[in-house]
Amino acid sequence: MATLKEALKEKLTEKQIKLVPKSFDIVGSRDRAVAIVEIKDELKSKEKVVGEAILGICKPVKSVLKKTSERKGIFRLKNLKLIAGERNTEIIHKEYGCLFCLNPRKVYFSPRESTERLRIASLIQPKENVLVMFGGISPFPIVLAKKQPKVYKVYSIEINPAAHKYALENIKLNKLEDKVFPMQGDVKKYVSKFKNKFDRIIMPLPKGAYEFLGLAIKMLKGKGWIHFYYWSREPNLFKEGEKLIKKIAEENNKKVKIANEKIVLPYGPKTYKIVFDLYFF
Repeated sequence: MATLKEALKEKLTEKQIKLVPKSFDIVGSRDRAVAIVEIKDELKSKEKVVGEAILGICKPVKSVLKKTSERKGIFRLKNLKLIAGERNTEIIHKEYGCLFCLNPRKVYFSPRESTERLRIASLIQPKENVLVMFGGISPFPIVLAKKQPKVYKVYSIEINPAAHKYALENIKLNKLEDKVFPMQGDVKKYVSKFKNKFDRIIMPLPKGAYEFLGLAIKMLKGKGWIHFYYWSREPNLFKEGEKLIKKIAEENNKKVKIANEKIVLPYGPKTYKIVFDLYFF
């Protein structure tokens, strides 16, 4: 398969070729997929040409979307503009034997976090009661329940009604109605209902999740695990997060062990999504 730059050699100047993105995300399957690409402002007049080239080199891709904003609002969505292909951008994405129906223009989903979802799934123990905060279309809950079928139950809370609708559909698609239980609304309204309920909590929202860490601690059984995601910059990637975690643990009269900390994926120049595997007791 030709690279995007190779496909555009005859259509752009040398200067423009240097601005062409080296990579882009593909969400979907071999039958039907959507490409999501970041195009520099200097190439704006050629965005359709770039989009058509992506359609040409990636046969499963039926639509090309261009990012036009950073993630914003309570639904964590980027504005995505259709620059080539079909208007219908709903697809079914396949990941480790799981199926996820979604429209990337309406919900947040990152195919690049598949390895992290699988890693967390490998840590789940039989009979654990698990909560995924900010659950989206339920990729974490579904992967967890598929890979650890002896998990007791996986609950998921998501504020975006469109994502919740897809979560319900995806749970049926994966035949997990008896294991995964999605709820729509603000996490804060569920704290009293779920106090002291969970063995493990996953918090996959990196920006602003620290504001909910104290609430997550309250929903743990006397002791348990929280996988806390954070957004950080070099050179001291983990220091700020560590200080926050210890402060919030102290405020909630808990001790905390940071069992693991790692980079999940890059967000931008010297900026990363990171994760802390925390044991509170």
